[in-house]
Amino acid sequence: MTREAQLNETFVELADTLVSPFDVADVLHTLATRCVDLFDVDGAGLVLADQAGGLHVVGSSVEQTRMLELFEVQNEEGPCLDCYRTGELVVEEDLEQSHARWPSFAQEAVAAGFRSVQAVPMRLREDVIGALNLFRQRPGRLPETDVYACQALADVATISLLQDRAVREVRLLAEQLQLALNNRIVIEQAKGVLSERADVDMDAAFSLMRGYARNHNVVLANVARDVIDGRVSASVLQQRS
Repeated sequence: MTREAQLNETFVELADTLVSPFDVADVLHTLATRCVDLFDVDGAGLVLADQAGGLHVVGSSVEQTRMLELFEVQNEEGPCLDCYRTGELVVEEDLEQSHARWPSFAQEAVAAGFRSVQAVPMRLREDVIGALNLFRQRPGRLPETDVYACQALADVATISLLQDRAVREVRLLAEQLQLALNNRIVIEQAKGVLSERADVDMDAAFSLMRGYARNHNVVLANVARDVIDGRVSASVLQQRS
């Protein structure tokens, strides 16, 4: 299979995640290994940011690059961090000459057998979610056309990840809204039950349950369920309100 055919196949594989469920870890591992197969690089690794902005190693072509990425994240120094922070391509053509730039990382990378590195942002417009590190065992940089292709692959993977995140957030929001609606129904039912049992109006019934929930540091909906099921009596609520 030609490189062009492999590249097209990779694009199709990454794009397929846009319309079907996928394993995030597997997709990112695929992206790292395909970069090594397709381009003049000897290792690749990926870091992604969590909601707090902390970076985590999430994919690598081999264990050697995974350990180097971990070193980079733990020491807060290296091309992936610079790439994530700026959202721009980061290039170092000779790591043996970059000790002033990344003192610890450069030494570790050279010891691991790498001489040059390029970091490609995982970015959609202004939203940067991580970076893809491309390592080479010799000095120099990738041809510009290869950099564009790497960036395109990273862009497709980024869109997939952001879409997956959005779907999960929408699903969580829908679940939270449904829970809120369900709890409200229970509370309204409990107000009616308590109003009859305590011979008070609906507003007073709600105040009794709310006061009890606050005094006991429990969820109001749980108090409402206890009222309906008879586990908390009207007299108890009135005494402790």
